[in-house]
Amino acid sequence: MMHMTFYWSKNVTLLVDSWKTNDWTGYLLTLLACLIASVFYQFLENRRIRLKLLGAGKPFPAEIQAPLLRRKLAGNGVKLAGAFLFGLSSAIGYLLMLSVMSFNGGVFVAIVVGLAIGYFFFRSEGEDSVVVDSSCACA
Repeated sequence: MMHMTFYWSKNVTLLVDSWKTNDWTGYLLTLLACLIASVFYQFLENRRIRLKLLGAGKPFPAEIQAPLLRRKLAGNGVKLAGAFLFGLSSAIGYLLMLSVMSFNGGVFVAIVVGLAIGYFFFRSEGEDSVVVDSSCACA
């Protein structure tokens, strides 16, 4: 039966019946996988936002430019790449949400810490203000 409240245990079933942990090694590897997936989610969101800014032709600060995105992309290529990144990051986000819904405290902490680390390294360099400023239709 699935837990309906937070619990702290090394015994957890994550996402599928075959992903069960019964010992500390498996549990710690599961927490590491959750942390890495959370950091990767923030990385993908960073790339998606950069691609969106590039596709819109909006200027953005030099600190958020990436060598991968310096190439000129065709209009449909940007939309296709943006749709792919959106789908991939949405899928990872939903899997992270379902992992938190396992109600294991360690999984919850690992995902939140991973999201914070990913935000610190990939998304805290002014891109949020660029997105807000570039979409502002101030008269």
